[in-house]
Amino acid sequence: MRACIQRVSEAHVTVAGAETGRIGCGLVVLLGVGHEDAEAQVNWLAEKVVALRIFEDEAGKMNRSLPEAGGAMLVISQFTLYGDCRRGRRPSFTGAAPPELAERLYDAFVAAVRRAGVQIATGRFREHMLVSLVNDGPVTLWIDTAET
Repeated sequence: MRACIQRVSEAHVTVAGAETGRIGCGLVVLLGVGHEDAEAQVNWLAEKVVALRIFEDEAGKMNRSLPEAGGAMLVISQFTLYGDCRRGRRPSFTGAAPPELAERLYDAFVAAVRRAGVQIATGRFREHMLVSLVNDGPVTLWIDTAET
C-alpha cells in the first residue's frame, strides 16, 4: 500500500457537487492499493499513520500524534499512486490492485483508523473527486509498505 500523508488545517472532498467529507485540523491520506497488498499491510499502515508524531507540541516540536492533537483524518482512494511514469508519456497503472481488492482494503483501512478512535471522513471509491486542503507546514510524507 502507498500513502501520501499531508498535515492539514482543514480539508474537504466533493463528488458530483456534493460534499462527502470534511475535517478541520488533521491528516489527508491519499491511499493506493497494490496487487500484493493484504490485511497485514492495512493494519500496519493504519497503526503507523495514526501514531505518526507530526503535530507540534507546546515547544513547537513535532512530538504529538493525530489523537494527541485531537485531529481527524480524510481518506481518499488514489490508484494513481501506483502510476509508473518511467517509460513513455502516459503513466501505466498496472501496479494498482483491481478495484474489488482495492475497495476492500481501502474500507479495511478506514475501519482500522476508526477503531483507533480517530474521527474519519472519506471520499467515494471509484468516483471523480475534488479534494481541497490547506497543507499545514507544509508537512507531506510518503509511506510505501513494500519498503518496510
